[in-house]
Amino acid sequence: MIYYVNAAASFQGDGSENRPFRHIQDAASVAKPGDEVVVAPGVYREYVDPKNAGRPDARIIYRSEKKLGAVITGAEKLEDWERYQGTVWTARVRNGIFGDYNPYTTYVYGDWYFAGKGRHTGAVYLNDRMLYEARTLEDCLKAEKSPYSWRPEESVYQWYAEQDGDETVFYANFQDKDPNKENVEINVRRECFMPQQEGIGYITVSGFVVTKAATTWAPPAAFQDCMIGPHWSKGWIIEDCEISNSKCSGIGLGKYYDPENDHYFTTKHVKSPTQMERDAVCRGQYYGWLKEKIGSHIIRRNNIHDCEQGGIIGRMGGVFSVIEDNHIHHINNMMELGGAEIAGIKMHAAIDVTIRRNWIHDCTMGIWCDWEAQGTRITQNLLYRNQAPEGAKRLPGGMCSQDLFVEVGHGPTLIDNNILLSDVSLRFATEGVAMVHNLICGAFTVVGGGTDAIVDGLLRQRYTPYHIPHRTEVMGFMTILHGDDRFYNNVFLQKWPSADYLNASDSEPGAADWDNRKVGTAVFDSYPTYEEWISWFDMDSDVPDMKKLEPHHFDKLPVWSEGNFYLNGAEAWTHEKSSCIPDASMLPEAPYADVEERDGSVILRTNIGEWLRQSGFTDAIVDSDTLGKAFEPEERFENPDGSRIVFNEDYFGAHRGAAPLPGPFSEEADGRTVYQWGTV
Repeated sequence: MIYYVNAAASFQGDGSENRPFRHIQDAASVAKPGDEVVVAPGVYREYVDPKNAGRPDARIIYRSEKKLGAVITGAEKLEDWERYQGTVWTARVRNGIFGDYNPYTTYVYGDWYFAGKGRHTGAVYLNDRMLYEARTLEDCLKAEKSPYSWRPEESVYQWYAEQDGDETVFYANFQDKDPNKENVEINVRRECFMPQQEGIGYITVSGFVVTKAATTWAPPAAFQDCMIGPHWSKGWIIEDCEISNSKCSGIGLGKYYDPENDHYFTTKHVKSPTQMERDAVCRGQYYGWLKEKIGSHIIRRNNIHDCEQGGIIGRMGGVFSVIEDNHIHHINNMMELGGAEIAGIKMHAAIDVTIRRNWIHDCTMGIWCDWEAQGTRITQNLLYRNQAPEGAKRLPGGMCSQDLFVEVGHGPTLIDNNILLSDVSLRFATEGVAMVHNLICGAFTVVGGGTDAIVDGLLRQRYTPYHIPHRTEVMGFMTILHGDDRFYNNVFLQKWPSADYLNASDSEPGAADWDNRKVGTAVFDSYPTYEEWISWFDMDSDVPDMKKLEPHHFDKLPVWSEGNFYLNGAEAWTHEKSSCIPDASMLPEAPYADVEERDGSVILRTNIGEWLRQSGFTDAIVDSDTLGKAFEPEERFENPDGSRIVFNEDYFGAHRGAAPLPGPFSEEADGRTVYQWGTV
């Protein structure tokens, strides 16, 4: 059955084509498996709570009749502003509009939030741009530029709110704008499209604008509410949507709601945050965390931008999913929120998750796979400018920037055929990573570190889980030994300054995490080869000496590196096999790689192909057998169905031939379109 919705209908109907519903929720309350909800263009100021699940063979489809024509918003217009003083105006609203959730008395706060309790989940928007929140009315009147903002010229547009009885009083510095002539809105609803109940699966949401909600901070061991998401279910498709202006996060693929372990550290303080995360994994089985019940979502072709915590965020609920062909940009650029859950894509437990063909730029962090990046594949993505612009200070409590961050996982984590152009390519606080056929223009940082802590002079190791291959059931827990990493057929280009570099004072917490800017695999020089490592274990003996082997059981794991191409001072691992470091005088023009944005397309500007051709360097085809198994879970670098991967296709999907070039391209790529929005 098809239900029709039209906000412009003259009266409430029955959902038929001639008498449509006026609200999407009316259809969401009655739609059953196999039904379709067609929504006419218009603005729908409502929270949509789907009541019924679809089935694998009979999905419930919510479709905007015209792509991006139907707007679901958590905001309401705020009119009748009066001038208060100078460029500051004021307006009032009765708190009844907020129901039982007032975003202007609710703080962004919780586990793993580090920037101090001072920002509210509410926001004020001027012509679809979120204004900055002033901490006092005096600050709003001054409206000084933020030294942390990535868009400092916009940071003088500020708002402040206070409570007066049963009213919220707003003050906003609109600079030279008259708010009564502009579009001014405020957050009213916490979410836009998310079922309250768990298990509402097999739903498609297609072609909507989803915007402006007072979402809360979404850490991994808490309920993760976002503007749109499946809320602990299976089989959603979110496609062809524009998702923007969430106070915290856009799309949520988060965990179950567990009142006993929700923001546990913030509310009870007595367990370490890491222990809460282990608890959440184990309690997950009780809450139905199984391949048959949770995950397997598809998130594709969405334009996700201007959210202040994350574009896509999730813990455990996103397993076995595909995230593809999305444009994710300008995440956390206001720099008002700071904590450990901020990125374009931030996934805990991305088990068998494929992240491919996404265009990610101008984010505090591009992709962050935290814990249990097991069977995760990051492939054919374009990432650049995921770093603070010149002059922007690091927000106290904020995160350092990089294209990719893989943290405290045991692998196998596969990163192949990506273009990584920011000054840090991968924050490497993990093990079990394979990088194959990438263009890597940034550094590896935190190699061998970032996983444990020294507390009162004692080493407090961080044990994290690994799983039965291609399942969610826990197989074991182990600390991170580091190593067990593979580098095959990559191009390393020292694009950024190679001297040690800090974008913060030495006294600032975390500053040391930012020190390495040297590109290449040489940061693994202290790691053994497989032959060296295996020789420690006296494999010919049938009576191994446990005490003798004990030190080796906690030592670094081996590294493999072969067929890589190093340019402009990038340096190779001392044990690298068959690499190429061409002479700097081989060509008159130094190697370079950059992008040009043009009308929704991204053009690659590089002469690396010329350097490769002049060198004549090629190497062998790599496959799952080449990469072997990640050490701790003993799982191959393979497809989610267990089949072998052969890396014989490049970034564009073209065949590489029998003698493949290093890097993501099978032929010269200068002037090629490496991303074209809307045609994928």
